[in-house]
Amino acid sequence: MQEPEFTETKSKEATVPEINSQTGTITKLQPPAQSQEQWVKYGEQVSDFLATLPEYIGGFFNQYKQPLVSVGLIVAAVVAVKVLLAVLDSLNDIPLVAPTFELIGIGYSAWFVYRYLLKASTRQELTEEITTLKSQVVGQDGAEV
Repeated sequence: MQEPEFTETKSKEATVPEINSQTGTITKLQPPAQSQEQWVKYGEQVSDFLATLPEYIGGFFNQYKQPLVSVGLIVAAVVAVKVLLAVLDSLNDIPLVAPTFELIGIGYSAWFVYRYLLKASTRQELTEEITTLKSQVVGQDGAEV
């Protein structure tokens, strides 16, 4: 079995010229000026983009203010509901907490029925409170409708 012969070829890029023949000295290599000019050009482009970015963002926000606020409120509401459900689910896993909350709810419901729903005068008082609250939320014109 004969081994193949390999010949070593050297290209100009692969050879490194002898820069410093003295031992113990370090020679700094200077990168070509063209690559520095390219980096400066890229830096200027990035700097110009970052300088005009606040104007672009401000214009975009002013143009789409109402939809952006609506989407933000919807996302915030969804996140708040998910967090609330997670907290309630974790509280439900604690022993004796769920039955205690059920007893508190039953007690409050019984008090509400006794306080507002048994007599006609207290039902009228509840109706007036609801109307007052509605007029405060909607506005004074909403109370007449």
